[in-house]
Amino acid sequence: MRRRRVRGADQKLLSYKDYIVNGMVDQVLEKHVIESSNSESGTYKRPKSNSLRRNIDTSSIGREDLSRDYLNPFDNRYFIKDQIYNNLADKHRGRWKEIFGNDRPIHVEVGTGRGKFITSMAQANKDINYIAIEIKEEVLVKAVEKADKLNLDNIVFLWGSVELFDLYFADGELDRVYINFCDPWPKKRYAKRRLTHSNFLELYRKKLKQGQIHFKTDNRDLFEFSLNEISANDWMLKNISLDLANSDYQGNITTEYEERFLTLGMPIYRLEALDRR
Repeated sequence: MRRRRVRGADQKLLSYKDYIVNGMVDQVLEKHVIESSNSESGTYKRPKSNSLRRNIDTSSIGREDLSRDYLNPFDNRYFIKDQIYNNLADKHRGRWKEIFGNDRPIHVEVGTGRGKFITSMAQANKDINYIAIEIKEEVLVKAVEKADKLNLDNIVFLWGSVELFDLYFADGELDRVYINFCDPWPKKRYAKRRLTHSNFLELYRKKLKQGQIHFKTDNRDLFEFSLNEISANDWMLKNISLDLANSDYQGNITTEYEERFLTLGMPIYRLEALDRR
């Protein structure tokens, strides 16, 4: 079932030009690309169902407009080389320190939601730069409003999908990845969609410079799955907590979801993972 979008949320989000980077690149499955040998024009028409963005142009474009440089590793879609793609590839990937204007470490949160965690981190740690990734524009706009109200200058919000990490970031460009209360995808057939699956772990590893992953969840099954995946993929685990609120860990910054779970008396599971390679 498709989620219901909030009318005008995307325009409102993009109006925050000092904070927002548009990462919603159109993609198309390879099977929908018509080979020139099989078509007089050698073009294809973009199906709406295969695009991240809505209200896309349905006009035909040619194979020269497709990029194989940074394929989505999870479903083999091509990127469409439009203005958004070119802006990311030419002006952001590998240039985030230039964008921030300093050489401070870069920490990324995937699935930032309404932004309580990441804006609190940015406010508390002025010597670190933060990038918040979120695909839901109606949610992300709430996070941007928090940063704008606090007048934060060490945070950028990337409207996009974690699956496009390879397009967004150059190898070794990041220092830490935060994953907080992601969708557990409980059915076994959807295991590859979990953000701690080995496919995602390898993606993070490429982009981290001897960095770390910090992970929190309320879901015990997901936590056990994550422990196994992380251990099996040559990461070193530390600071593992099965009940964060009653642990010795200091300095925890909560998310909106986390506060709700704590109010209900639910345990929060947390771990840190360091790349051994």
